Amino acid sequence: MGCRESALESVERLSNLSFYRGKRIFVTGHTGFKGSWLCQILLDAGAEVTGYSLAPKTASNLFSQTGLATQMHSIIGDVRDFASLQKAFDDAKPEIVLHLAAQPIVRESYRDPVGTYATNVMGTVHVLECVRQSDTVRSVLNVTTDKVYQNKEWTWGYREIDPLDGYDPYSNSKSCSELVTHSYKNSFFADGTVAISTARAGNVIGGGDDAADRIIPDCIRAVIAGRPIVLRNPKSIRPYQHVLEPLFAYLLIAERQYENAALADWYNVGPDTCDCVTTEALAAMFCRAWGGNAHTKTHSDGGPHEANFLKLDCSKIRQVLGWHPTWHIDEAVRQTVEFAHWQQAGLNVAEEMQREIRVFMAKYNDENEGAFL
Repeated sequence: MGCRESALESVERLSNLSFYRGKRIFVTGHTGFKGSWLCQILLDAGAEVTGYSLAPKTASNLFSQTGLATQMHSIIGDVRDFASLQKAFDDAKPEIVLHLAAQPIVRESYRDPVGTYATNVMGTVHVLECVRQSDTVRSVLNVTTDKVYQNKEWTWGYREIDPLDGYDPYSNSKSCSELVTHSYKNSFFADGTVAISTARAGNVIGGGDDAADRIIPDCIRAVIAGRPIVLRNPKSIRPYQHVLEPLFAYLLIAERQYENAALADWYNVGPDTCDCVTTEALAAMFCRAWGGNAHTKTHSDGGPHEANFLKLDCSKIRQVLGWHPTWHIDEAVRQTVEFAHWQQAGLNVAEEMQREIRVFMAKYNDENEGAFL
């Protein structure tokens, strides 16, 4: 009965996000792809949002296009700079901290392992130390990745109790970030005064992602330039999901543990098994959705090691919090392509984000009500 009640509560909460109205939220990495979408959701919900992040890497970026900086307290800073981060914390006096700031690209971690570890490990230490010194924070979520696990290329999904040991510097630095979080939780927050969780999310796609070495942004850049889409590892399988899937899971975790610290834990956040597809299949979906002359070719560039197969077991977050995926991968691709067309036409990006958020929430709540009533 407890799981049923949790699921029904989740439906009611996600229907309007009323919990976040007036809450002081501190988001690291707010200028990034996921951070921009998260801030839009929170602002629409009526939250008081402070963001702390490096400046966007490209001149044409989602954060700037949405005008989010005019609607929130946006601080350009580096999580490696503890003094700057602490001042931002002291000024914001947050109740909830959502830590997304990271160096998130596997290939970049091979080019700059020191910078990757400094950002992903010491950045986490700095955030948690600010939390330790705060007297206002009640809920913290550290966003990591599905790549934290020791990947043995199993055909079944990894569970939260499986060993952490990411292979490449990015994945390993996120494994370390998990361990740092565990240590701080055990050492300083064992009394439950601050609820702390981590969320290990699968690969995300969605409108506005302009990062290098990610399949969908690479697809969009290629078709706009009239080039074939180059696939480096066409047979690699990943748990792809639309960016809104993990973001709503993050908000649900942060809210539920705010109200009940016993729910603070380590949670996988990934798609259904049918949506764990090959890069080749994902690119084919993109080409069908885009239309025209979009097409692919395979060319291995001899790059560094990347896992061939990775899948998550998300039973825990389903059973404990009642969360489940909403859009299958084909719908996620369709929404992403629609966003790209909208963006390419020079239309209002914030309006398209808000439209997708409304459509996503409506479908989530309709499905949950049908499943759990």
